[in-house]
Amino acid sequence: MPVADYETYCKMLDRAKEKHFAYPAINVTSLTSANAVLKGLAESGSDGIIQVSTGGGAFASGSSVKDMALGAISIAEHVHRAAERYNIYVALHTDHCQANVLDSFVIPLISETERRRAAGQTNLFNSHMFDGSALPLKENLDIAVPLLERCHKNEIILEIEAGVVGGEEDGVKAEGVPAEKLYTTREDMLEVARRLNSVKGARYLFAATFGNVHGVYKPGHVKLKPSILKDGQEAVEKTYGKDASFYLVFHGGSGSSLEDIRETLDYGVVKMNIDTDTQYAFSRPIAGHMLKNYDGVLKVDGEVGNKKQYDPRVYMKLAEESMAERTRQAVGDLRGVDTTLFKG
Repeated sequence: MPVADYETYCKMLDRAKEKHFAYPAINVTSLTSANAVLKGLAESGSDGIIQVSTGGGAFASGSSVKDMALGAISIAEHVHRAAERYNIYVALHTDHCQANVLDSFVIPLISETERRRAAGQTNLFNSHMFDGSALPLKENLDIAVPLLERCHKNEIILEIEAGVVGGEEDGVKAEGVPAEKLYTTREDMLEVARRLNSVKGARYLFAATFGNVHGVYKPGHVKLKPSILKDGQEAVEKTYGKDASFYLVFHGGSGSSLEDIRETLDYGVVKMNIDTDTQYAFSRPIAGHMLKNYDGVLKVDGEVGNKKQYDPRVYMKLAEESMAERTRQAVGDLRGVDTTLFKG
């Protein structure tokens, strides 16, 4: 099935919210990692989200080019073709894009979708994230509102963030952040609802923070407070009505307990970003192959090595299967097994 269209993507999110499950949104940097996600989702009977970050896009464009938008376009075009072979729906999304790179990442991608639509083609991406969390909330929303208006005209869903996710992702560090900034307040959530709901008919996702930290941590290190999401949703519904409740996104979930993850699903989380854990799942079998077959991978002591062991297809296949397996685990953790809308 092709990449989900706007109507299907909206149905996916609506169903997840209604049934209290979430879609894994997995960062990819190459065709192999994108294929791994498609494989894992399909084997789980789950729809899902493939996403590209600024760093992932730059990497995918090649070390001589380092064009984040070009790399994202290349991956998206592959997924549009490859997804035709799977009996699930997949949405394409771009991850954290801060204000200083909007004009070199998200804006060119929206322009590409506008060009495609004018030519009678489907959207390139289903949704984009603007991460204005480092800005004062007013400035964050002053950028987000007109961006949402432009996205809405093109049947694109916008994701925003208020509050700061700690740790580091793609070289962007949240250093020196006051502890209270790791937790989005009810007042902030009310203001987000007021400003973004003014764009009538637009769909958006909201990454509210509740102690989230990017990166890898041992279980118990990250102290989440999912009740913040519950309190914020209740405040929004009380002020603006039930229909104003958020479609929430969970960032920085590595090291979180399954209990905490599933609690957030009951409060409106419909999308959970996964990157660190799938990066490790991809790299681990490659390391194992190299260590086990070092004398075949390397031309040791003047020998010729073993082409069957240093052929990249051998260990990249292992990486793809391992990342697919981690994707299947994520689907299960998020209560998503056999939830696909695809009826083919």
